[in-house]
Amino acid sequence: MPSADLLLTDTHIRTLDPAQPEVTALAVAGGRIVAVGDTDDLVRDWQGPGTERIDLAGAHVLPGLVDSHSHPVWGLEMATGVDLSGVVDLDGLRGALRTADRLGGWVVGWGLDHNAFEGRPIHRELIEDVLGGAPAFLRLYDGHSALVSGAALDAARITGPRSFDQRAEVVCDGEGRPTGYLVEHAAMDLVYEVAPRASDQDRRAGLVELLSTMAATGLTGAHVMDGSGLDLLAAVEEGADLPLRLTVSPWCMPGVDRAGLDELVALQKLGGRRWRVGGVKFFMDGTVEGGTAWLEHADCHGQGTDAFWPDPAAYSEAVRHLHAAGVRTATHAIGDAAVRHALDTIEALGESGRGAHRIEHIESVPDDTIPRFAALGVAASMQPPHTAYTKGDHSDEWSKRLGDARAARAWRTRDLRDAGAVLALGSDWPIAHYDARKVLAMARVPEGAAGPAQGLTGLEALEGVTSHAAIAAGQAAEGGRIAVGLRADLTVLGLDPVTAPADEVAEAPVVLTVTDGRITHRGA
Repeated sequence: MPSADLLLTDTHIRTLDPAQPEVTALAVAGGRIVAVGDTDDLVRDWQGPGTERIDLAGAHVLPGLVDSHSHPVWGLEMATGVDLSGVVDLDGLRGALRTADRLGGWVVGWGLDHNAFEGRPIHRELIEDVLGGAPAFLRLYDGHSALVSGAALDAARITGPRSFDQRAEVVCDGEGRPTGYLVEHAAMDLVYEVAPRASDQDRRAGLVELLSTMAATGLTGAHVMDGSGLDLLAAVEEGADLPLRLTVSPWCMPGVDRAGLDELVALQKLGGRRWRVGGVKFFMDGTVEGGTAWLEHADCHGQGTDAFWPDPAAYSEAVRHLHAAGVRTATHAIGDAAVRHALDTIEALGESGRGAHRIEHIESVPDDTIPRFAALGVAASMQPPHTAYTKGDHSDEWSKRLGDARAARAWRTRDLRDAGAVLALGSDWPIAHYDARKVLAMARVPEGAAGPAQGLTGLEALEGVTSHAAIAAGQAAEGGRIAVGLRADLTVLGLDPVTAPADEVAEAPVVLTVTDGRITHRGA
């Protein structure tokens, strides 16, 4: 009988496999799980001269944790320069910019909370005097907006409003002069394209370092919700294995024609040892704080009544085209109108649409929307860490824009699970931290407007980053559980995340992370 490459023994293994929910040992060979069961039996049958046996007494082995919504390559570019995520007010922002290091002569920052402006309109005049004339490009935390300085506008030759195929805006004052506030990707890209960037060598090194630190939190994989850097992934794999398994969904934007859709279909053939293209990402709206979430009724600023696709029917047609070609889709939909339109589009596909599509974020929806996810077989992909950007008393910018009634139906994870929906969980890094343990903890104890009533059980939270994540990606036959024949993607923690208190789970020791049968992280 062949021997195992890796043997994990004398431990508690939570398989999430109903046929054999808990065992004490497992064996791995050729990147696959080849046996699960009792320690004595597996040692007798599978230990050989080349087997690495690891005694994990006191530890807990789980299916490999997966971030169901992340941006590791694009995020490296977004998370460039000074980290502004700790800034809470305008004085703090000005102080951070005053002392920020320059990147190619620019002040570049990321992670800036809308609440830091203390209710003031976002305008370059609030920061110009501390920049010393330097061009500045500051991404707000939502990833859908930025504040830039006058020098940056000059570098991009932006002197007034622009028109775009998608919902995007160069915000201007009453006299048509740009305020420096850029809303949505097309507007931000005007300045991003002239801002300094890292070299290819630095990008490769940065990606390996980032994925390694992700693995140190117990992550074995991620669903990448953009197509940035496919060439970078291939380049890294020329010299080393990726520490995480990545499933990539490139963007489909408004204005795409039939040839563009066919190109997205062709991209589904691309992949490497630990990455592959496996879907397409759409945007049906933007963000609440930016005024671009698509709402059934305007927000408290009179905004939010337009979709990201100026013609929502064109979005539906694009989804139909990709579905007919066997391509899975994920749709960014935050507001109630956006979620409803995405659900309507999938419902129109008929029975063949069940289990093939997912919706991302789902920040505020009415009661009648909830049961449709399970009824249509649509996976809900949500990010518990986002709740930390809101407050229970609705005094934050997200809640104030929506108003109390809509803020009271925030991040309805509990309601979706109770309705029978597949619920995949993630971080949306770099919008929130990628630490998988904090995703687990915050799923159980949501913060801010969501509140504890939307909290999941420990088992439900674990399923969100394992079995339900696999279902959402169409990979349930390959992973998400521990069973013979499945991929050997495993996370070993120093406690049981199902039974331990949420605050302890957030700081759980990561004993071992295994991707494809190879150890990508060993705890101290």
